[in-house]
Amino acid sequence: MRCAAVPPGGGTDQTGSDLLTVTLGPVAHGGHFVARHEGRVIFVRHGLPSETVRIRLTEAAPDAKFWRADVVDVVDPSPARAPHPWKPADALAAATEGRQPVGGAEFGHIDPTAQRRLKADVLVEQLQRLGGLERYTEVEPADSGSSGGMHWRTRVAFAVEPGTGRLGMHPHRSNDIITIRSMPLALAAIEELTLWNVDFTGIERVEVAAPGNGSRPLILLVPQPPTDRGAVDDVVRRLPAEASVALWKPDGGSGDGSGQLTRLRGRTWVSESAGGYQYRVTGDGFWQVHRQAPDILMDAVLAGLDPHPGDRIADLYAGAGLFTVALADAVGGTGSVLSVEAAPGTSRDARRNLHGFGNVNIVQGRVERVLRTKPGGWGTVLLDPPRTGAGKQVIRELLRARPAAVGYVSCDPASFARDVGYFRRAGWQLAHLRAFDLYPHTHHLETFAVITPPDQ
Repeated sequence: MRCAAVPPGGGTDQTGSDLLTVTLGPVAHGGHFVARHEGRVIFVRHGLPSETVRIRLTEAAPDAKFWRADVVDVVDPSPARAPHPWKPADALAAATEGRQPVGGAEFGHIDPTAQRRLKADVLVEQLQRLGGLERYTEVEPADSGSSGGMHWRTRVAFAVEPGTGRLGMHPHRSNDIITIRSMPLALAAIEELTLWNVDFTGIERVEVAAPGNGSRPLILLVPQPPTDRGAVDDVVRRLPAEASVALWKPDGGSGDGSGQLTRLRGRTWVSESAGGYQYRVTGDGFWQVHRQAPDILMDAVLAGLDPHPGDRIADLYAGAGLFTVALADAVGGTGSVLSVEAAPGTSRDARRNLHGFGNVNIVQGRVERVLRTKPGGWGTVLLDPPRTGAGKQVIRELLRARPAAVGYVSCDPASFARDVGYFRRAGWQLAHLRAFDLYPHTHHLETFAVITPPDQ
């Protein structure tokens, strides 16, 4: 860790950017810490509460409501500051090299225990401000082992630097590309592919999925438009033989938001595992990123909702069926599960994964539309929406259907707190809440809640 003492006041760094010295206040949602300078609010990354730091302004329009900045030096460090485990994302190291740090490990400079306390503080603040609720919940570690929050990502996305064809990543809120030679938050299986040595000329983006169960990884190539199949084939020949490879056009032209996958080598899907169940997940389909997240969240959902034989459950935003399989098993032949997923490819995965479960009705479509057309009568509803949350329309339909309990899996405390507020204003209660650190060294966290109507 480099904590060089610097004089107070203004100045410029070696890139010529404006520098300020500030003392940081509390953590804010999004991985920022709040500072004030001459009445102006500044959201600062790569700091810690109570630290005095030198910052470089990254967004500072004169008429902006607030500014943004990165820490470039530390005058008075917090006891929670730790050596960053990945140099490209280390703001202090980046500052000495005259560049911005890459995104993806913005809390890497913080002791892991302190990271979880800060995430809990963010959850408290969002619930109070957006949900009108005072509630403290500790953030539970995902890994009780000695990994130090490393080697957990089963999925990683890389940019490709034009001209060199080398893999890189973007700094926060930037289109710049910083080339990298490692990604230690990723599983060892991804690191061992050594994709940094491959020339990806002709490719715009590379995504890698390496299942936590050790099965065959998949590399998705997003080509530069217009697609040059000769250049793509050259890249495929350079890739390690142990990986499947597919061409991915994120907009497949169908208008439904789905992409188009073309098999180049091996298969276009990966084999995942959770709770003793096996899943097939299409390359561009959703699956939890942390290697232990599927098991952790499945256990939390089953414990929180406590499904019994004969229950009727709706699994909304069901994805490839991670929770649907376990819920269908729990309710048995006398019960039923409605599985709803909007993405066509992921819904097809669910049909394959739930083949043989006669008590599951799989519907492909937007959740709010399905809720308007399907009769209610569910004893329990499970929500696992994208980062934007379920939203007012979906919750309005759930209030009308009035299940005995709603389970809510969320990866964003702001949208979760907003939705809790919608329920609470209708008299519902947050009966159960857990939080998990499924994104170590980042500001993200995952929550699972059980929300119940007034008469429960």
